[in-house]
Amino acid sequence: MEGCDPSKRQTFYRPLGGGVEFGERARDALIREFAEELGAELVNIRYLETLENIFTYDDQPGHEIILLFQADFTDKTFYACDDLIAVDADLRVPTAWKRLDECTDETPLYPDGLRDVLIALRAAPR
Repeated sequence: MEGCDPSKRQTFYRPLGGGVEFGERARDALIREFAEELGAELVNIRYLETLENIFTYDDQPGHEIILLFQADFTDKTFYACDDLIAVDADLRVPTAWKRLDECTDETPLYPDGLRDVLIALRAAPR
């Protein structure tokens, strides 16, 4: 998804996802979040890594632990959509597929460390 830090006036990108509810497993939260936000069903879910992200957004400090998963959409038409709209807490959030080279210092990919995980994943033998 595309976001903007108002205090830095900086556009950034981050993957879709959300929080884990009390008593919920991370994998189940992933399935729930994609169903809620995109109406999408996921298959071939694979845990990749845990990332810890200490950040500042709108001049406020933040700290999050990200459990990173890779998954496939059951509906392959999602891969051809250039203008997906995610719904999160009644907000309509524009989303788009981005190549890694589109994520730069001016428009970074968050959380920190995600870019390295994706590069390693792309380079791994199949």
